[in-house]
Amino acid sequence: MSYKVITEDKLTSARLGELSTPHGVVRTPAFMPVATKGTVKTVSVDELKELGTEAIIANALHLHIRPGENVIAELGGLHKFMLWDRVIFTDSGGFQMIRKNFNIKRSEEGLMFRDFFNGSKRTFTPEMCMDIQKALGSDVAMLLDDCPVHDSTPKKLRESTEQTVRWAKRGLEHGRALGIPNLFAIVQGGVDSELRRWCTDRLEEFDPDGYGIGGLSIGESKADMNQVLKESVDYLPKHKVRYLMGVGSVAEMLEAISLGVDVFDSAFPTQCARHGTIFTCAGRYNLRGTRDERDARPLDEGCTCPTCKHYTRAYINHLLREKEMLGMRLASLHNLHFLLNLVEESKKAIAAGAFAEFKAELLNAMVKKTT
Repeated sequence: MSYKVITEDKLTSARLGELSTPHGVVRTPAFMPVATKGTVKTVSVDELKELGTEAIIANALHLHIRPGENVIAELGGLHKFMLWDRVIFTDSGGFQMIRKNFNIKRSEEGLMFRDFFNGSKRTFTPEMCMDIQKALGSDVAMLLDDCPVHDSTPKKLRESTEQTVRWAKRGLEHGRALGIPNLFAIVQGGVDSELRRWCTDRLEEFDPDGYGIGGLSIGESKADMNQVLKESVDYLPKHKVRYLMGVGSVAEMLEAISLGVDVFDSAFPTQCARHGTIFTCAGRYNLRGTRDERDARPLDEGCTCPTCKHYTRAYINHLLREKEMLGMRLASLHNLHFLLNLVEESKKAIAAGAFAEFKAELLNAMVKKTT
């Protein structure tokens, strides 16, 4: 088995674990920066390593469209292509179903869409999804899922959930035949608790190596998300990885860790950074919205990231206002460091049996904005 639970917190369901892959061990809870097209926007792989990143996630569908998995395979696989020698997860592309620019249609065969670079027709099947991730050299490959929009009708929600299960069966059989080391199924079902339970039960029959919790944080209310997340985690087997997909805000991550979630990914911290929103222990603030252009403090006092060690708010504010790439990069480094440090501190608290206290103190300290 590639995953083992090391210890659990005393008062919550938070847990420490280790996921073994061909390119190293991921210690959980873990946060993965998003490298959709083979890069974390504005940040180099050396900087990611300096921040302590153990794993990143790329997107199989995007890389299939351009430059193509065959190109990457000929150049030694995605690890060599992007000079990253640590763990790579690859997402299947199912989430792109709800992105309007893809204009994806669904059939039993798979996804059908037009290449938005040249307009050519493309078909993307569960088996092809596995072929692509094999060619990329993924350490953890996600099975193709059918991600519904948050306000789907009950009929459409059930259809997409049933489709997810059928695609998962096909993808798992093909992925195992290819020898992909870790295959994760994605649980869908929207905010319908019974449908998520049904989906989990069906997927468990196929015995995947881990589970993604998909279809959350896409427009539903926070109350609905938290309730569905709790139920979803309860349904999942304890001896497998639980991966909450696409969530990267502090409060949501802390709540998910307390419920027993192991892995997270999100483009949220780098998206925020490029628009001047800075993560701190006192909450988020928008640097470009501050009026003091002579502020000599770091982005977050007490932070040990490379940005806060050397640069002032005044300088980064100036760079962002001038739309200089360096400002976006420095802010991205800080926000990534913040979330990577959050999971490191969470690990320490879980090991000490004190995660509930750690979570409460951090949430109590957070405010809507800092000055």
